[in-house]
Amino acid sequence: WMANRHQHNALDKPYSVYEMHLGSWARSPESPDDFLNYRQVADKLVPYILEMGFTHVEFMPLMEHPYYPSWGYQITGFFAASSRYGSPQDLMYLVEELHKAGIGVILDWVPSHFPGDAHALYNFDGTHLYEHADMRKGFHPDWKSYIFNYGRNEVRAFLISNALFWLDRYHIDGLRVDAVASMLYLDYSRNHGEWEPNVFGGNENLEAIDFLKEFNATVYSNFPDVQTIAEESTSFTGVSRPVYSGGLGFGMKWMMGWMHDTLKYFARDPIYRKYHQDQLTFSLVYAFTENFMLPFSHDEVVYGKGSMIGKMPGDDWQRFANLRVLYSFMFTHPGTKLLFMGSEFAQSEEWNFQHSLDWHLLQYESHNGIKETVKALNQLYKTEPALYEKAFDPAGFEWIDAGNYENSILIFARKGIDPSNDLVVVLNMTPAPHHQYRVGLPAEGTWQEVFNSDKKEYWGGGVGNFEPLNTEKHKWHGREDSISITIPPLAAVIFKRSSDNDLTINKAQKTIKSSSKGGKI
Repeated sequence: WMANRHQHNALDKPYSVYEMHLGSWARSPESPDDFLNYRQVADKLVPYILEMGFTHVEFMPLMEHPYYPSWGYQITGFFAASSRYGSPQDLMYLVEELHKAGIGVILDWVPSHFPGDAHALYNFDGTHLYEHADMRKGFHPDWKSYIFNYGRNEVRAFLISNALFWLDRYHIDGLRVDAVASMLYLDYSRNHGEWEPNVFGGNENLEAIDFLKEFNATVYSNFPDVQTIAEESTSFTGVSRPVYSGGLGFGMKWMMGWMHDTLKYFARDPIYRKYHQDQLTFSLVYAFTENFMLPFSHDEVVYGKGSMIGKMPGDDWQRFANLRVLYSFMFTHPGTKLLFMGSEFAQSEEWNFQHSLDWHLLQYESHNGIKETVKALNQLYKTEPALYEKAFDPAGFEWIDAGNYENSILIFARKGIDPSNDLVVVLNMTPAPHHQYRVGLPAEGTWQEVFNSDKKEYWGGGVGNFEPLNTEKHKWHGREDSISITIPPLAAVIFKRSSDNDLTINKAQKTIKSSSKGGKI
């Protein structure tokens, strides 16, 4: 794995992340109050990730933390693997087993704050050694925790050494840096008078900015085949741009604006969506200003926000159909992907860190249908170069029709290096099906439906385009060639141009299927 990691971890490869909290992913049915250890998790997690098709697993912080309800974000032992789940060697076993299966490992890393526990770093030698003495700089009002003094060389060395430690000793493939926005701004969550401007009179934390640049430059110089990922929620410029060009140097940045806009849109009753289509299209205005990762993370399914399925409107069928088309939009939108555990099978209740996920829900066709949808989307994402080769390049995306507000339909093309791999994505965000719906295409030829979120195995209605479709010289959507398709209700359909070989195989498969049912050959 380590020798070939650069091939799995590159920015022009599929990058689909399964985010999980190790203590609540699964518990033993015999003793549900007890944690599974690192080795037990490995034995269950590896086959599950292989089945689902995710390329990476991201663990919420596994460094030692005394307060379990902090989910690991209130770290006291920065160099210690949490003993709740076993020994350092047990964690190494978990990482190794994932690597053997070709699965990358990302760790959440938290340089943005630390707790004031007496046995930890705060007031370490009786003075403010790691943190600021001035609480206008040194205290987080949101988390009631303290802030590192990034201007001290010793503190920077401590933190950067810690990041390198996890990459070196545990063979971690990426670090997702928590709460970067809180590091960048002196007035983060502070009112007037509660913060002090920098030497230029601005609100930027210049010392933190320099620290992040040094952190990324050091990480990439020592481990050029890993990724650093920023959870950064503002419009700060150049988060995922190289340090040498003035950026912070991260490999990727969470696309928080896309996430908020998309969830607002999908929470609406479909009858009103035509007035808010810009919430889906606006992200493409800035989609290529950073190397964006699209996150539906743990933060979206806690504190009364409800589960992903709980955010969807309508009756049961519509809620599950909405979630299927939402995930289809996520996997076809430019950028890498991140999905929090439980969301892949439509966990009904919001996440509770004290309990296991509700795995029993998979006995129901509706929940299993979401799981099968995510499996199919991961497979599509990994096998279709148009979805990942130009994920951060505007040449990899083209609108075909973003203006059909009345029917809440979006149509766009995803493009790779080879034009024969181009995909056309059609999204229908209302429960109304459409027949004989004409779509302009990038090229003439025979196009086949390669994905349909309304398939019956996904608990859909089974409406779709079952035969290859030949283009007609009928100008539409500003293009010379077009086809007439069926669009299922609340669904995504994706088309790809067929080669002659594809058509021959498809025809042979249908002949065999017909013969096996006693039909005519």
